[in-house]
Amino acid sequence: MGAMAEKVYGFYMPTVSLLGLGAVKQVGQQAKVLGGTKALIVTDAGLARIGVADQIKGYLEEAGLSVTVFDGAEPNPTDLNVRDCLKVWQDNSCDLLVTLGGGSSHDCGKGMAIVATSGGDIRDWAGIDTLQADLPPYIAINTTAGTGSEMTRFAVVTNTDTKVKMVFCDARLTADVAVNDPGLMVGLPSSLTAATGMDALTHAVEAYVTTLLSNPVTDCLAMQAIRLIGKWLRKAVANGTDLEARDAMAYAEYLAGMAFNSAGLGIVHSMAHQPGSLLGKPHGVCNAICLPVVCEFNLIANAEKYAKVAELLGENIEGLTTMEAAEQAVAAIRRLSRDIGIPKGLAAIGVTEKDIPVMAENAMKDVCTLFNPRTVKVADIIELYKKAM
Repeated sequence: MGAMAEKVYGFYMPTVSLLGLGAVKQVGQQAKVLGGTKALIVTDAGLARIGVADQIKGYLEEAGLSVTVFDGAEPNPTDLNVRDCLKVWQDNSCDLLVTLGGGSSHDCGKGMAIVATSGGDIRDWAGIDTLQADLPPYIAINTTAGTGSEMTRFAVVTNTDTKVKMVFCDARLTADVAVNDPGLMVGLPSSLTAATGMDALTHAVEAYVTTLLSNPVTDCLAMQAIRLIGKWLRKAVANGTDLEARDAMAYAEYLAGMAFNSAGLGIVHSMAHQPGSLLGKPHGVCNAICLPVVCEFNLIANAEKYAKVAELLGENIEGLTTMEAAEQAVAAIRRLSRDIGIPKGLAAIGVTEKDIPVMAENAMKDVCTLFNPRTVKVADIIELYKKAM
Protein backbone atom coordinates (compact mmCIF):
# COMPACT_ATOMS: atom_id res chain seq x y z
CA MET A 1 0.00 0.00 0.00
CA GLY A 2 1.36 3.44 -0.94
CA ALA A 3 2.15 6.06 1.67
CA MET A 4 -0.81 8.28 2.57
CA ALA A 5 -0.31 12.02 2.82
CA GLU A 6 -1.71 13.62 5.95
CA LYS A 7 -5.22 14.95 5.36
CA VAL A 8 -7.72 15.84 8.06
CA TYR A 9 -11.46 16.24 7.42
CA GLY A 10 -13.69 18.23 9.77
CA PHE A 11 -17.25 17.16 10.52
CA TYR A 12 -19.64 19.73 11.99
CA MET A 13 -23.20 19.50 13.29
CA PRO A 14 -25.46 20.69 16.14
CA THR A 15 -25.06 19.22 19.62
CA VAL A 16 -28.73 18.22 19.73
CA SER A 17 -30.98 17.49 16.75
CA LEU A 18 -34.69 16.78 17.16
CA LEU A 19 -36.38 15.15 14.16
CA GLY A 20 -39.89 13.85 13.58
CA LEU A 21 -43.53 14.75 14.07
CA GLY A 22 -44.04 16.55 17.40
CA ALA A 23 -40.36 17.46 17.86
CA VAL A 24 -41.21 21.15 18.21
CA LYS A 25 -43.07 20.53 21.47
CA GLN A 26 -39.69 19.97 23.18
CA VAL A 27 -38.47 23.53 22.49
CA GLY A 28 -39.31 24.85 25.99
CA GLN A 29 -37.50 22.00 27.70
CA GLN A 30 -34.41 22.54 25.47
CA ALA A 31 -34.45 26.29 26.20
CA LYS A 32 -34.35 25.53 29.93
CA VAL A 33 -31.44 23.11 29.47
CA LEU A 34 -29.54 25.91 27.69
CA GLY A 35 -30.19 28.24 30.64
CA GLY A 36 -32.26 30.81 28.74
CA THR A 37 -34.53 33.26 30.58
CA LYS A 38 -35.39 35.86 27.89
CA ALA A 39 -35.86 34.45 24.40
CA LEU A 40 -35.92 36.30 21.10
CA ILE A 41 -37.77 34.50 18.30
CA VAL A 42 -36.46 35.66 14.91
CA THR A 43 -38.92 34.87 12.13
CA ASP A 44 -40.61 36.30 9.04
CA ALA A 45 -43.88 38.19 8.75
CA GLY A 46 -45.65 35.22 7.11
CA LEU A 47 -44.97 32.79 9.96
CA ALA A 48 -45.92 35.46 12.48
CA ARG A 49 -49.18 36.12 10.61
CA ILE A 50 -50.32 32.47 10.50
CA GLY A 51 -49.62 31.99 14.21
CA VAL A 52 -46.59 29.69 14.11
CA ALA A 53 -44.46 32.21 16.03
CA ASP A 54 -47.17 32.40 18.72
CA GLN A 55 -47.19 28.60 18.96
CA ILE A 56 -43.43 28.56 19.67
CA LYS A 57 -43.78 31.52 22.03
CA GLY A 58 -46.34 29.44 23.97
CA TYR A 59 -43.96 26.48 24.35
CA LEU A 60 -41.22 28.79 25.65
CA GLU A 61 -43.53 30.64 28.04
CA GLU A 62 -44.81 27.34 29.44
CA ALA A 63 -41.18 26.59 30.32
CA GLY A 64 -40.96 29.87 32.23
CA LEU A 65 -39.15 32.10 29.72
CA SER A 66 -40.20 35.61 28.73
CA VAL A 67 -40.37 35.94 24.94
CA THR A 68 -40.03 38.72 22.36
CA VAL A 69 -40.78 38.17 18.66
CA PHE A 70 -38.87 39.89 15.82
CA ASP A 71 -40.68 39.17 12.54
CA GLY A 72 -38.57 41.33 10.23
CA ALA A 73 -36.48 38.62 8.54
CA GLU A 74 -36.84 39.19 4.78
CA PRO A 75 -36.13 36.72 1.97
CA ASN A 76 -32.38 37.03 1.23
CA PRO A 77 -31.90 38.88 4.56
CA THR A 78 -29.79 42.03 4.58
CA ASP A 79 -27.38 43.84 6.90
CA LEU A 80 -30.28 46.24 7.65
CA ASN A 81 -32.47 43.33 8.87
CA VAL A 82 -29.58 42.25 11.09
CA ARG A 83 -29.24 45.76 12.60
CA ASP A 84 -32.99 46.00 13.28
CA CYS A 85 -32.93 42.56 14.90
CA LEU A 86 -29.92 43.46 17.08
CA LYS A 87 -31.75 46.51 18.44
CA VAL A 88 -34.69 44.31 19.56
CA TRP A 89 -32.28 41.80 21.13
CA GLN A 90 -30.47 44.52 23.09
CA ASP A 91 -33.59 46.53 24.05
CA ASN A 92 -35.11 43.41 25.60
CA SER A 93 -31.87 42.13 27.23
CA CYS A 94 -32.38 38.72 25.57
CA ASP A 95 -30.13 35.77 26.40
CA LEU A 96 -31.48 32.96 24.16
CA LEU A 97 -31.89 33.02 20.37
CA VAL A 98 -34.64 31.02 18.65
CA THR A 99 -34.79 31.23 14.84
CA LEU A 100 -38.00 30.04 13.22
CA GLY A 101 -38.44 29.58 9.47
CA GLY A 102 -36.33 28.78 6.45
CA GLY A 103 -32.86 30.05 5.64
CA SER A 104 -33.85 33.71 5.79
CA SER A 105 -34.90 33.60 9.46
CA HIS A 106 -31.90 31.49 10.48
CA ASP A 107 -29.44 33.70 8.59
CA CYS A 108 -30.93 36.90 9.99
CA GLY A 109 -30.74 35.52 13.55
CA LYS A 110 -27.21 34.19 13.10
CA GLY A 111 -26.12 37.56 11.67
CA MET A 112 -27.61 39.35 14.66
CA ALA A 113 -25.93 36.93 17.09
CA ILE A 114 -22.54 37.48 15.42
CA VAL A 115 -22.71 41.22 16.14
CA ALA A 116 -24.26 40.73 19.60
CA THR A 117 -21.23 38.67 20.66
CA SER A 118 -18.31 39.72 18.44
CA GLY A 119 -19.26 43.43 18.23
CA GLY A 120 -18.67 45.81 15.32
CA ASP A 121 -20.86 45.60 12.23
CA ILE A 122 -22.01 42.45 10.42
CA ARG A 123 -19.85 43.43 7.43
CA ASP A 124 -16.70 43.08 9.55
CA TRP A 125 -17.13 39.32 9.97
CA ALA A 126 -17.68 37.85 6.47
CA GLY A 127 -15.38 34.94 5.60
CA ILE A 128 -14.20 31.70 7.14
CA ASP A 129 -13.56 31.28 10.90
CA THR A 130 -13.53 35.00 11.64
CA LEU A 131 -15.66 35.14 14.80
CA GLN A 132 -14.22 36.31 18.13
CA ALA A 133 -16.80 34.84 20.50
CA ASP A 134 -19.36 32.05 20.89
CA LEU A 135 -22.97 32.81 19.96
CA PRO A 136 -25.60 33.04 22.71
CA PRO A 137 -27.52 29.80 23.43
CA TYR A 138 -29.25 29.07 20.12
CA ILE A 139 -32.21 26.92 19.00
CA ALA A 140 -33.04 26.77 15.28
CA ILE A 141 -36.54 25.57 14.29
CA ASN A 142 -36.85 24.73 10.61
CA THR A 143 -40.09 25.15 8.63
CA THR A 144 -38.87 24.31 5.10
CA ALA A 145 -37.21 21.17 3.78
CA GLY A 146 -34.50 23.04 1.97
CA THR A 147 -31.80 25.36 3.15
CA GLY A 148 -30.06 23.31 5.84
CA SER A 149 -29.37 26.60 7.62
CA GLU A 150 -30.85 25.33 10.90
CA MET A 151 -28.00 22.85 11.27
CA THR A 152 -25.03 24.35 9.42
CA ARG A 153 -22.09 26.57 10.33
CA PHE A 154 -23.00 28.95 7.48
CA ALA A 155 -24.94 32.20 7.25
CA VAL A 156 -25.55 34.36 4.18
CA VAL A 157 -26.44 38.06 4.53
CA THR A 158 -26.77 40.61 1.70
CA ASN A 159 -24.65 43.78 1.83
CA THR A 160 -27.15 46.48 0.79
CA ASP A 161 -24.40 48.79 -0.55
CA THR A 162 -22.62 46.31 -2.84
CA LYS A 163 -25.69 44.07 -3.45
CA VAL A 164 -23.45 41.05 -2.83
CA LYS A 165 -24.20 38.14 -0.51
CA MET A 166 -21.67 37.95 2.31
CA VAL A 167 -20.95 34.34 3.32
CA PHE A 168 -20.05 33.55 6.94
CA CYS A 169 -18.59 30.14 7.77
CA ASP A 170 -17.65 29.34 11.35
CA ALA A 171 -18.28 26.35 13.64
CA ARG A 172 -19.56 28.86 16.22
CA LEU A 173 -22.52 29.61 13.93
CA THR A 174 -23.92 26.10 14.47
CA ALA A 175 -27.11 25.96 16.54
CA ASP A 176 -27.03 24.20 19.91
CA VAL A 177 -30.37 22.58 19.07
CA ALA A 178 -31.82 22.02 15.57
CA VAL A 179 -35.50 21.11 15.25
CA ASN A 180 -37.04 19.54 12.13
CA ASP A 181 -40.73 18.80 12.69
CA PRO A 182 -42.61 17.87 9.47
CA GLY A 183 -45.81 19.10 11.14
CA LEU A 184 -44.49 22.66 10.73
CA MET A 185 -43.95 22.10 6.98
CA VAL A 186 -47.49 21.06 6.05
CA GLY A 187 -48.58 24.64 5.30
CA LEU A 188 -45.68 25.35 2.93
CA PRO A 189 -47.06 26.29 -0.54
CA SER A 190 -46.20 23.88 -3.37
CA SER A 191 -43.97 26.43 -5.17
CA LEU A 192 -41.89 26.89 -1.99
CA THR A 193 -41.83 23.14 -1.39
CA ALA A 194 -40.44 22.74 -4.91
CA ALA A 195 -37.84 25.52 -4.59
CA THR A 196 -36.58 24.47 -1.15
CA GLY A 197 -36.53 20.80 -2.19
CA MET A 198 -34.31 21.64 -5.16
CA ASP A 199 -32.10 23.70 -2.83
CA ALA A 200 -31.62 20.55 -0.73
CA LEU A 201 -30.87 18.49 -3.86
CA THR A 202 -28.28 21.08 -4.91
CA HIS A 203 -26.64 20.85 -1.47
CA ALA A 204 -26.45 17.07 -1.73
CA VAL A 205 -25.16 16.93 -5.31
CA GLU A 206 -22.58 19.70 -4.85
CA ALA A 207 -21.31 18.23 -1.56
CA TYR A 208 -21.06 14.79 -3.19
CA VAL A 209 -19.02 15.81 -6.25
CA THR A 210 -16.64 18.33 -4.68
CA THR A 211 -13.12 16.92 -4.87
CA LEU A 212 -11.63 19.05 -2.12
CA LEU A 213 -13.46 18.15 1.12
CA SER A 214 -15.90 15.33 0.38
CA ASN A 215 -15.08 12.16 2.32
CA PRO A 216 -16.73 8.81 3.12
CA VAL A 217 -18.87 10.37 5.87
CA THR A 218 -20.24 13.24 3.75
CA ASP A 219 -20.64 10.96 0.73
CA CYS A 220 -23.00 8.56 2.49
CA LEU A 221 -25.08 11.49 3.79
CA ALA A 222 -25.28 13.12 0.36
CA MET A 223 -26.18 9.84 -1.37
CA GLN A 224 -29.08 9.12 0.98
CA ALA A 225 -30.32 12.71 0.62
CA ILE A 226 -30.31 12.43 -3.19
CA ARG A 227 -32.13 9.09 -3.02
CA LEU A 228 -34.84 10.46 -0.69
CA ILE A 229 -35.37 13.64 -2.74
CA GLY A 230 -35.65 11.65 -5.97
CA LYS A 231 -38.31 9.48 -4.36
CA TRP A 232 -40.31 12.00 -2.27
CA LEU A 233 -40.04 15.58 -3.57
CA ARG A 234 -42.67 15.16 -6.30
CA LYS A 235 -45.10 13.73 -3.71
CA ALA A 236 -44.45 16.58 -1.24
CA VAL A 237 -45.12 19.14 -4.00
CA ALA A 238 -48.24 17.32 -5.20
CA ASN A 239 -49.78 17.10 -1.75
CA GLY A 240 -48.36 19.19 1.09
CA THR A 241 -50.42 17.37 3.70
CA ASP A 242 -48.75 14.02 2.88
CA LEU A 243 -46.92 13.67 6.19
CA GLU A 244 -44.85 10.70 5.03
CA ALA A 245 -43.49 12.80 2.13
CA ARG A 246 -42.93 15.80 4.41
CA ASP A 247 -41.06 13.65 6.93
CA ALA A 248 -38.87 12.08 4.24
CA MET A 249 -38.04 15.52 2.82
CA ALA A 250 -37.22 16.83 6.31
CA TYR A 251 -34.72 13.99 6.70
CA ALA A 252 -33.35 14.55 3.18
CA GLU A 253 -32.86 18.25 3.84
CA TYR A 254 -31.06 17.51 7.10
CA LEU A 255 -28.79 14.88 5.56
CA ALA A 256 -27.93 17.26 2.70
CA GLY A 257 -27.15 19.95 5.29
CA MET A 258 -24.85 17.56 7.15
CA ALA A 259 -23.09 16.77 3.88
CA PHE A 260 -22.42 20.29 2.63
CA ASN A 261 -21.74 21.67 6.12
CA SER A 262 -18.50 19.69 6.08
CA ALA A 263 -17.81 19.06 2.36
CA GLY A 264 -18.58 22.52 0.94
CA LEU A 265 -20.59 23.40 -2.18
CA GLY A 266 -19.67 24.62 -5.67
CA ILE A 267 -20.46 27.09 -8.42
CA VAL A 268 -24.19 26.33 -8.55
CA HIS A 269 -24.34 28.22 -5.26
CA SER A 270 -21.84 30.88 -6.37
CA MET A 271 -24.08 31.55 -9.39
CA ALA A 272 -27.39 31.32 -7.50
CA HIS A 273 -26.27 33.78 -4.81
CA GLN A 274 -26.00 36.59 -7.39
CA PRO A 275 -29.60 36.92 -8.69
CA GLY A 276 -30.63 36.51 -5.03
CA SER A 277 -28.64 39.47 -3.76
CA LEU A 278 -28.67 41.68 -6.86
CA LEU A 279 -32.31 41.18 -7.87
CA GLY A 280 -33.96 39.57 -4.83
CA LYS A 281 -34.75 36.31 -6.66
CA PRO A 282 -35.59 33.17 -4.61
CA HIS A 283 -32.46 31.18 -3.74
CA GLY A 284 -33.95 27.71 -4.27
CA VAL A 285 -35.31 28.58 -7.72
CA CYS A 286 -31.95 30.07 -8.78
CA ASN A 287 -30.20 26.88 -7.61
CA ALA A 288 -32.69 24.64 -9.42
CA ILE A 289 -32.19 26.52 -12.71
CA CYS A 290 -28.37 26.56 -12.48
CA LEU A 291 -27.94 22.98 -11.20
CA PRO A 292 -28.27 20.95 -14.45
CA VAL A 293 -26.26 23.53 -16.43
CA VAL A 294 -23.37 23.38 -13.95
CA CYS A 295 -23.57 19.58 -13.63
CA GLU A 296 -23.12 19.32 -17.41
CA PHE A 297 -20.03 21.55 -17.17
CA ASN A 298 -18.62 19.58 -14.22
CA LEU A 299 -19.23 16.06 -15.63
CA ILE A 300 -15.68 15.56 -16.87
CA ALA A 301 -14.26 16.36 -13.42
CA ASN A 302 -16.10 13.58 -11.60
CA ALA A 303 -18.05 11.41 -14.05
CA GLU A 304 -18.13 8.39 -11.69
CA LYS A 305 -19.98 10.30 -9.01
CA TYR A 306 -22.41 11.91 -11.46
CA ALA A 307 -23.18 8.41 -12.77
CA LYS A 308 -24.01 7.43 -9.20
CA VAL A 309 -26.28 10.51 -8.90
CA ALA A 310 -28.25 9.23 -11.91
CA GLU A 311 -28.70 5.85 -10.23
CA LEU A 312 -29.72 7.45 -6.92
CA LEU A 313 -32.37 9.50 -8.76
CA GLY A 314 -33.85 6.27 -10.11
CA GLU A 315 -32.30 6.16 -13.60
CA ASN A 316 -31.50 2.78 -15.14
CA ILE A 317 -27.80 3.06 -16.03
CA GLU A 318 -27.23 -0.60 -16.88
CA GLY A 319 -25.07 -1.10 -19.96
CA LEU A 320 -24.14 2.59 -20.18
CA THR A 321 -20.58 3.95 -20.15
CA THR A 322 -19.66 6.06 -17.11
CA MET A 323 -20.05 9.24 -19.16
CA GLU A 324 -23.42 8.21 -20.61
CA ALA A 325 -24.65 7.39 -17.11
CA ALA A 326 -23.33 10.74 -15.83
CA GLU A 327 -25.32 12.51 -18.58
CA GLN A 328 -28.45 10.71 -17.31
CA ALA A 329 -28.02 12.56 -14.00
CA VAL A 330 -28.39 15.90 -15.81
CA ALA A 331 -31.49 14.63 -17.64
CA ALA A 332 -33.00 13.34 -14.38
CA ILE A 333 -32.46 16.68 -12.62
CA ARG A 334 -34.06 18.57 -15.54
CA ARG A 335 -37.05 16.21 -15.49
CA LEU A 336 -37.53 16.59 -11.74
CA SER A 337 -37.46 20.40 -12.05
CA ARG A 338 -39.99 20.29 -14.89
CA ASP A 339 -42.33 17.93 -13.01
CA ILE A 340 -42.50 20.20 -9.93
CA GLY A 341 -42.95 23.45 -11.87
CA ILE A 342 -39.56 25.15 -11.54
CA PRO A 343 -39.33 28.06 -14.07
CA LYS A 344 -37.52 27.12 -17.27
CA GLY A 345 -34.62 29.56 -17.03
CA LEU A 346 -33.25 32.69 -15.37
CA ALA A 347 -34.96 34.90 -17.98
CA ALA A 348 -38.32 33.55 -16.78
CA ILE A 349 -37.66 34.98 -13.30
CA GLY A 350 -36.55 38.40 -14.56
CA VAL A 351 -32.77 38.11 -14.99
CA THR A 352 -31.52 39.94 -18.11
CA GLU A 353 -28.41 39.50 -20.29
CA LYS A 354 -27.04 42.82 -19.01
CA ASP A 355 -26.99 41.43 -15.44
CA ILE A 356 -24.61 38.63 -16.43
CA PRO A 357 -21.15 40.32 -16.41
CA VAL A 358 -21.43 41.70 -12.87
CA MET A 359 -23.05 38.47 -11.60
CA ALA A 360 -20.20 36.42 -13.11
CA GLU A 361 -17.51 38.63 -11.52
CA ASN A 362 -19.20 38.32 -8.11
CA ALA A 363 -19.77 34.57 -8.51
CA MET A 364 -16.07 34.10 -9.20
CA LYS A 365 -15.26 35.73 -5.83
CA ASP A 366 -17.88 33.69 -3.93
CA VAL A 367 -16.36 31.31 -1.37
CA CYS A 368 -18.30 28.34 -2.84
CA THR A 369 -16.27 28.61 -6.08
CA LEU A 370 -13.24 27.21 -4.21
CA PHE A 371 -14.89 23.82 -3.82
CA ASN A 372 -16.14 23.28 -7.37
CA PRO A 373 -14.77 20.01 -8.81
CA ARG A 374 -13.83 21.65 -12.13
CA THR A 375 -11.59 24.73 -12.26
CA VAL A 376 -13.53 27.72 -13.50
CA LYS A 377 -12.80 31.17 -14.99
CA VAL A 378 -15.07 34.23 -15.26
CA ALA A 379 -15.58 33.48 -18.97
CA ASP A 380 -16.88 30.01 -18.06
CA ILE A 381 -19.37 31.44 -15.57
CA ILE A 382 -20.60 33.96 -18.17
CA GLU A 383 -21.22 31.05 -20.58
CA LEU A 384 -22.99 29.04 -17.87
CA TYR A 385 -25.26 32.01 -17.02
CA LYS A 386 -26.13 32.34 -20.74
CA LYS A 387 -27.03 28.65 -20.89
CA ALA A 388 -29.14 29.03 -17.74
CA MET A 389 -31.15 31.93 -19.20
